[in-house]
Amino acid sequence: MNFVFISPQFPKSYWNFCDRLKKNGVNVLGIGDTPYDALSPELRGSLTEYYKVNSLENYDEKVRAMGYFIFKYGKIDWLESNNEYWLESDAALRTDFNITTGMQNAHIRDFKAKSAMKAFYEKAGVPTARYYVIENDGGAYDFAHRVGYPVIVKPDIGVGASATYRLNSDEELAFFLSHRDGTIYIMEEFVNGTIESYDGIVDLDNEVVFETSHLFPEPIMNIVNDSDDLAYYSQKDIPADLLDAGRRTLKAFDVRGRCFHFEFFRLNEDKEGLGKKGEIVGLEVNMRTPGGYTPDMMNYANDCDIYQMYADMVTYGKNHQPPFERKYTCVYASRRDGHHYTHTHEEIMARYGTNMVMQERMPEILADAMGNTFYTARFTDPGEVQPFIEFVQG
Repeated sequence: MNFVFISPQFPKSYWNFCDRLKKNGVNVLGIGDTPYDALSPELRGSLTEYYKVNSLENYDEKVRAMGYFIFKYGKIDWLESNNEYWLESDAALRTDFNITTGMQNAHIRDFKAKSAMKAFYEKAGVPTARYYVIENDGGAYDFAHRVGYPVIVKPDIGVGASATYRLNSDEELAFFLSHRDGTIYIMEEFVNGTIESYDGIVDLDNEVVFETSHLFPEPIMNIVNDSDDLAYYSQKDIPADLLDAGRRTLKAFDVRGRCFHFEFFRLNEDKEGLGKKGEIVGLEVNMRTPGGYTPDMMNYANDCDIYQMYADMVTYGKNHQPPFERKYTCVYASRRDGHHYTHTHEEIMARYGTNMVMQERMPEILADAMGNTFYTARFTDPGEVQPFIEFVQG
């Protein structure tokens, strides 16, 4: 089996995907823009061969890399990056080279455009916020007046919370409209809710291989726009209504053979047309692993190996790993350069060193959303999570 991994060096922990695939007997062929000697020893040891391009933004270069691999190794069976940024390019390469084990060009918009997602949520029976794809200024004002301020505007096709804004008045809307570029934006009614995710791996038969959930107390939009500190944590028990909504959404989108990260709101108050306080509302889907080092958090929370589960799904069609018990709540708390904090790094490690599973700097490209320095710990008692967050970020 030949598996092409696009940008296997980022995030750095993605070498684990390549390692487990190789251990399952797969030829892992990497395409990236990092010089070979700059790849980690773990990644170099996991790749059958690596093709360096000058820029991963250059589609023609990736086509040439694919041609080289096919000439040398034969038909490519899988192609994946597990990265939101490259989903459209991945789909184009699969389509052009007749790789049928992943999303194709014809359907990629369903998974990338926030406006297109609405129909699938409806099919799943999951309510979503009312929306308007901004075509003209008049329509934007009409929608804002109909649903009432505040409203949220964001790129219809975008990554994370980049260029996402909360507008509170006609004046703020006017400023946004006069300064926006050619990007297609979607406007949504504001939903007062807490984000809970449904994350996992699904096989080629649309059957769940692994599933878990994370809770995000602070909206990611606020983290990015206001430079707030990010904290989130795994849920030791997936709430039954979230599990039901997540599985129905997975079926509605007909997701196959990949990792996924679905985001939902749990309403903090009654919202007319959406639901009662405490109910679930669909936000958006992401057809890749959760961001940053969340895959590693999933391993630490469950004492399992999701990288091996993914490799088994690719190689054998099913997960061959033994059952596991979700023993821990794993929590991520970050800090930002330039912010003042009460407790030093040494004090954090002295109190929580035995719980700490990861602690390091976040790559600059992820720092806007995820902070500059992070601490990841796990606890058997979920009641210890909030005190940990407050100690790190207070």
